[in-house]
Amino acid sequence: MKFRAIRDNIGRFAVGLMCSALGVSVSGYYAWRNRPPSARTRANDQLLEQIREAHQRSRGTYGSPRITHELRAQGHRVGENRVAGLMRTT
Repeated sequence: MKFRAIRDNIGRFAVGLMCSALGVSVSGYYAWRNRPPSARTRANDQLLEQIREAHQRSRGTYGSPRITHELRAQGHRVGENRVAGLMRTT
C-alpha cells in the first residue's frame, strides 16, 4: 500500500522523500516496482473482469452474493468476501 502511494505521487514529490516519510527503503520501492505481478494479483485481475461482466449483464443490480453464485455456476472457486472486496475496488 505504501509503495502504491509512492507510485501514485511520482512527479509531485521526490521518491527518496516519500520513502523516508513512509518508512520504507528506496531500493525496496524500486524492487517492488520492477517485480512482475503475483499469481494472486493476476488471478484477481481475471476474476475482476468476470465480476464486471456479470454486473453489467445484471444491469448493475447484482451485489456480491448473486455475483458469487453466478461465478460458482460458471465453475469459479470463489468466496463472497473475495468478490465483495474486488467489487469495492472499482
